[in-house]
Amino acid sequence: MNSTEIESVRALHFSRVVIVGVGLIGGSLALSLKRAGVVDTVIGVGRSAASLEKAKALGVIDEIAESLADAARGASLIVLCAPVAQNFALLHALEPHLQPGTIVTDAGSTKSDVIMAAKTALGDKVAQFVPAHPIAGRELNGVEAALNDLYRGKKVVLCPLQENSRADVAAVRAMWEAAGADCHVMSAVQHDAVFAAVSHLPHLLSYALVAQIGNAEDAALKLDFAGGGFRDFTRIAASSPEMWRDICIANKEALLREIDTYEAVLGHLKAQIKAGDGAALERVFARASDTRLKWGAARAAAHNVEP
Repeated sequence: MNSTEIESVRALHFSRVVIVGVGLIGGSLALSLKRAGVVDTVIGVGRSAASLEKAKALGVIDEIAESLADAARGASLIVLCAPVAQNFALLHALEPHLQPGTIVTDAGSTKSDVIMAAKTALGDKVAQFVPAHPIAGRELNGVEAALNDLYRGKKVVLCPLQENSRADVAAVRAMWEAAGADCHVMSAVQHDAVFAAVSHLPHLLSYALVAQIGNAEDAALKLDFAGGGFRDFTRIAASSPEMWRDICIANKEALLREIDTYEAVLGHLKAQIKAGDGAALERVFARASDTRLKWGAARAAAHNVEP
């Protein structure tokens, strides 16, 4: 980015930002942009009138739009924060009303599917869509859980399209940087492979463990004695079931590869336990422990957080 582009990004200001899906992710983005002073008006669109009224009462949004068509009029930026399975329908409904100069982006955890949806639904207007994924969240859902600093120090992945203009990509980057995030660029394929391993699989495993224990005859007894390790491992199983259902289906190829690899490692550990091979188990645990400690230390140094 040259000096002229940098200055234009620093001066970036959005008159009307539309948030489609004003929950934790969309609500936190709205609050972050308001905190940064880079938006005049935030318009909310969603399935639940009660949720939108609550968002307005909390000061997360300024106006409620009855439809995408109404919201799109005069919009500077439209951010899709709904579950990923809804993206095609949203983009298809938006296309006739998408005005020149309006940028569309998303906050979904999968990228190949949303890019395909955008190219199909938007046609020639796909140049106005800049795919993105903020790496942030909480185990709580809904607009009540929104924070004005949720994205501070967090990573955001941008997966620009060949059709995108440099100015639109820079604007989306500047939006997330105004929210406090650190932006990175990668391809959609690479993105989906990475997050299948470090995000989608961990959530699946957390849900699976809670489901296993919840289905046991002595579930109440087991949960009564569950401690910190269970709490930490299963915290993310309290996340939105709808959102994670859609993510698993949308990224199924990459996720299935990670499940196969995980099953192979688990099978190897199972065989070592069955054989009573403590030395082999310890070697695997030591390598894993070393990897986790190094990752935690590097993360703590980079972001001034707990390892």
